[in-house]
Amino acid sequence: MHDTPKRNTATIAVVDDDESVRTALEGLLRSSGYQVQTYRNALAFLDANTLAETHCLISDIQMPGMSGVQLHEKLNAMGFQIPTIFITAYPHLGADTPGLVACLPKPCEAGRLLGCIETAVLQRH
Repeated sequence: MHDTPKRNTATIAVVDDDESVRTALEGLLRSSGYQVQTYRNALAFLDANTLAETHCLISDIQMPGMSGVQLHEKLNAMGFQIPTIFITAYPHLGADTPGLVACLPKPCEAGRLLGCIETAVLQRH
C-alpha cells in the first residue's frame, strides 16, 4: 500500500509553450504547496528524465511539435500512466482522451484546477 504524497512532496509538471501561462501556473501551484517543474514543450518534458517523479501533468493541447494529446499517448505507450490535465483554448480537442483527469478551458478557475490536481495525485498512488 502506497502513502498518498503530501502537497509539499507531490511534483506537478506544467507543459505549455506560453511562458506567461507556465509562470502563472507555477506561482499558483507553489503557493498551494506543490513542487512544480515547467517545460516549454513536450520534448523538453520527455528529455528532462523526471517522468517517474511526476505525480500529475498539466499540459496545453495545441503546441508546436508534439501536441498535449500526443504527449499523453506517448507517455502511456512508454509505460508512464501520469494523471493528465489539459488546460486549453480548445477543450473539445482533448475531451475524449482516454485516461484524462480533466480537460479545462483557458482561462480556468484556480479552485477547479486545484481540485483536479488533488484527484490526479490520488490516482498516481
